[in-house]
Formats: sequence, C-alpha cells, structure tokens
Amino acid sequence: MNRGNPPKPEVIGIDHIYIAVSDVATSEGFYDRLMGVLGFRKNSFDIGRDHHIQYYNRHFGFVLRPARGGTHDPYSPGLHHLCLRVDSAEDVADAAAGIRQAGIDVTEPKLYPEYAPDYCAIFLSDPDGVRLEITNYRQERRDRHDRWTES
Repeated sequence: MNRGNPPKPEVIGIDHIYIAVSDVATSEGFYDRLMGVLGFRKNSFDIGRDHHIQYYNRHFGFVLRPARGGTHDPYSPGLHHLCLRVDSAEDVADAAAGIRQAGIDVTEPKLYPEYAPDYCAIFLSDPDGVRLEITNYRQERRDRHDRWTES
C-alpha cells in the first residue's frame, strides 16, 4: 500500500561520466585508442570556454573535460577507479589484446576468485593516473539483473 508516498523511480543505468583531465590533447590520444578498441564513438562540444571530448555507446557517455588544477590521487576522497563491463571473460581477453595492440599498458586478463568465482578483469591507468578496470558480466550480476523482482 502506497499511503500517499510518491513512487520511487528506478535508476536504469549510468547516463554519462565526466573525467577532468590535466591535458585534453594527451588524454584524447589515450582514450581514442582505448575507447576505439571498446567500440565507442566520438564527438566533441564546448561548454563555455571548455572543449569537451565525448566517447559514447548505446548505454552511456564518457566525457573528458579540462581540469582546473591538481592531480588525481586514487586514495584521496573521490573516484578510486572506473570499471567497464564486457559480456564474457573472452571479451576481457580480447579487450586486453586490443588495448595492448593500441600501445597502451594493461595487465594480463586474470581470474580474481577473492571477488567472485568467475571475476575476470584487466587494469590500466589513463595519463592522469585514473585507474580503469574492464571486467566480465559475472553470473552474480546476471542473476541480480534477471531476478531483481524476486528478491
């Protein structure tokens, strides 16, 4: 029974992520290679005097914007890392091969059973030290998605 409370909207995904970078041209070169391997498209736009580079796919946008000072420290308050999901462990391995072929240092694909029995991931960092991860769509996540209304 609702009793007059408004319904709670369900968040259905991430719409966009903005990363502030110290050097847009350097970061653009890095992300052109990385996001190209992952099948993202690209456009750019200006907000005020700031030039933005957007990488996007059917699910969300990933935007670079110029920073206004400072450097990224993954252990200070704020973003620790960004994890992108691909469908399978094989896709993680394919991403690693493509990223390496694009000239970007990336870890070898590896299982991390301490996280989940089927957790496979790779790790890399962007030019500002922002940590990035690519992982597979694990069974636990699939079950959560598929059985959401059951719990």
